[in-house]
Amino acid sequence: MKLVNKRILITGGTSGIGLELVRQLSPDNDVIVISRSAALAGELPNDANVVKVFRANLANQAQVTSVANTIVEQYSHIDVLINNAAIQNTPEFLSDEFEFEGIRKEIDINFASLCQLTYLMLPLLLKDDDSVILNVNTGLALAPKRSSAVYCATKGALNSFSQSLRYQLADTNIHVQQAFLPLVETNMTQGRGSGKLTASEVAQSIKQGIEQGKVVNDIGKVKLLRVIQRVSPALAAKIMRNS
Repeated sequence: MKLVNKRILITGGTSGIGLELVRQLSPDNDVIVISRSAALAGELPNDANVVKVFRANLANQAQVTSVANTIVEQYSHIDVLINNAAIQNTPEFLSDEFEFEGIRKEIDINFASLCQLTYLMLPLLLKDDDSVILNVNTGLALAPKRSSAVYCATKGALNSFSQSLRYQLADTNIHVQQAFLPLVETNMTQGRGSGKLTASEVAQSIKQGIEQGKVVNDIGKVKLLRVIQRVSPALAAKIMRNS
């Protein structure tokens, strides 16, 4: 699929990787964003198309349903759905900084809302000749780390969900893809790790993966992680445990 003259819906498109995707896709496509924040003005190149932003808290099921219904009412079809929005809480369960209330919020934003929005967007995705659902995932879905246990679990669930959904939609026009990301330089990862890819680099790789029809798009060091897992799952787990 050539990403030109397409209608693309992106969650979490006002910061980080999502914002970079909007920057790279908006000059040639009709881009719709779902985000908690409406702030986007001044962040895009001058030649970008007008980007429509819908505000919704993805931790709130009623807001997810409401924004989805509004999009269905206003648009005739969607070519690409990019499920990008996610949050990550790093404190461990035994830490004084751990927030019990954050468990539900992390699950809702990272996984539950994604399932809900995907279902609600199917009528628009089914109307096109060739559509794509791209779920943005992470290498932590393959091998979790010590911290961010809930985040890792939601990404593991996303991997299983994406595979099952691909089976369900195999006889339709919708192609289900995943992009597995390494550590990326964003606000969410400040102060953690080294050798990070920039959000711009990762957005470019995601875009290329969609255009090339990659069912599984391993980006950066995730390629190496796959190799290590095949050779020694125990070594992969040891490497990732404290990453």
